Amino acid sequence: MQENTSVYEQERRQKAQKLRELGVDPFGGRVDGLMPISEARGQHKPEFGQDGGPVLKLAGRIVFLRDMGKLVFLRLRDDSGEIQVAIDKRRVDELSWNITRLLDLADQIVAEGNLGTTRTGEITIWASQVTMASKALLPPPAKWEGLTDVEARYRQRYVDLWANPEVMQLAKTRIRIIEEIRSFLRGRGFLEVETPMMQPQAGGATARPFITHHNALDLDMYLRIAPELYLKRLLVGGMPKVFELNRNFRNEGISPRHNPEFTMLEAYEAYGSWETMAELVESLICHLAQTVIGTLKIEHKNAAGEVVRTINLEGDTSKPVGQRWRRVRMDQIVLERTGWKFDGNPLTEEQKAQLRKANPGKDLKLNGTPAEQLTETYEKLVEPTLIDPCFVTHVPSVIIPLARENKENPFFADVYELAINGQEISPGYSELNDPDVQARHFLHQVGDDEEKQKVDEDFLTALKYGMPPAGGMGMGIDRLIMMLTGAESIRDVILFPLMRPE
Repeated sequence: MQENTSVYEQERRQKAQKLRELGVDPFGGRVDGLMPISEARGQHKPEFGQDGGPVLKLAGRIVFLRDMGKLVFLRLRDDSGEIQVAIDKRRVDELSWNITRLLDLADQIVAEGNLGTTRTGEITIWASQVTMASKALLPPPAKWEGLTDVEARYRQRYVDLWANPEVMQLAKTRIRIIEEIRSFLRGRGFLEVETPMMQPQAGGATARPFITHHNALDLDMYLRIAPELYLKRLLVGGMPKVFELNRNFRNEGISPRHNPEFTMLEAYEAYGSWETMAELVESLICHLAQTVIGTLKIEHKNAAGEVVRTINLEGDTSKPVGQRWRRVRMDQIVLERTGWKFDGNPLTEEQKAQLRKANPGKDLKLNGTPAEQLTETYEKLVEPTLIDPCFVTHVPSVIIPLARENKENPFFADVYELAINGQEISPGYSELNDPDVQARHFLHQVGDDEEKQKVDEDFLTALKYGMPPAGGMGMGIDRLIMMLTGAESIRDVILFPLMRPE
């Protein structure tokens, strides 16, 4: 007996020992011929009567148990659904009945018997045999219907998944979405590739990396913050369309929209542009909504189940698919929402005061360059209001050093930032492929001489061999799933979010 075990655990351990005394392994073994519970329910027909249906073998976790003496009713739950199991002492062998008397909530069992109903019409397996699959030594959460402590749910996802069926459904929806992303991109001729997740230099985005050390090479390494520079190397190598769907790591804060380890999609197409990527992303997200969610109108609900907002992914249906979502310049939408007409000059103190007064509580610093002021104004005052999809284009080029500058006005880059549900879902660029311009951008980005060693010289060498003009995009998968499913926290869509140890 382990020290400091609860009374409940001690009682369950005693039952496990009694099972062993019966010659039953409380932790079961291999079982063949099992059927998912949802499939079993689907086989039911009214003409089966009480127990005239086929003999089925099901496995699941006990989520309800009612002992009526010589008749025990259970509800078994697996990842596909629930079903009632009736265990009548007259119908089962002695060993099965003895096992039944030692069962607890959260135990996992195998039940075999005829499919039928009860007198009240409840679909039921009338058991002829019961075997143990796994004895739960810990009881389920105090409120059996599901964990209510949110922190406990995230920490004990292994309980959350079976205690709350909607959590299991969300996990399966995520899996389906990722499968559909891969299928869609492959159908467009993209090759799925893998690039290093441990890199000698952290590049492709501006973020604080996680640092580790390779002992054999005596070399500091970085968990990647983005795969971009390696994917572009593949364009140089001759791959025309590539994508990667994998993990990125950023040593930054945790919030309902940020997790230090997150899933990212990046895709690049030779001879494409930001417009190419905008069409791709719009078509992809609409495909996911229709195929997986079943609608282009996504409802987000509160805890009471009330609809608090609806995201309309249809856009302007008079236009071709892939061109239906609004596209608007960043300076234009800032003018629409704030009244500030950006002219390339810094804000005056009077303009700053007006913006702050009109937007209390927004923590508007409005310092720095005109580009930084425009970007801050957009991110704090405009982006949170963009619920329906909107491609915000012509972002200041200094903010995005890997994008091609706009030929008409090099102050801006040929870029989109797709906002949905008040947050950025996807950025896309016309990629910069001029090695000399890229070198200047890198040097401006890293700043003083002490930092110049951080420039990825090998990437610049790759560009010197010639990278075709290209379009590229990234998409945060966790945020995408939040938007499509109505989840309000990134932790809801990640099976094991990062948590501070207890």
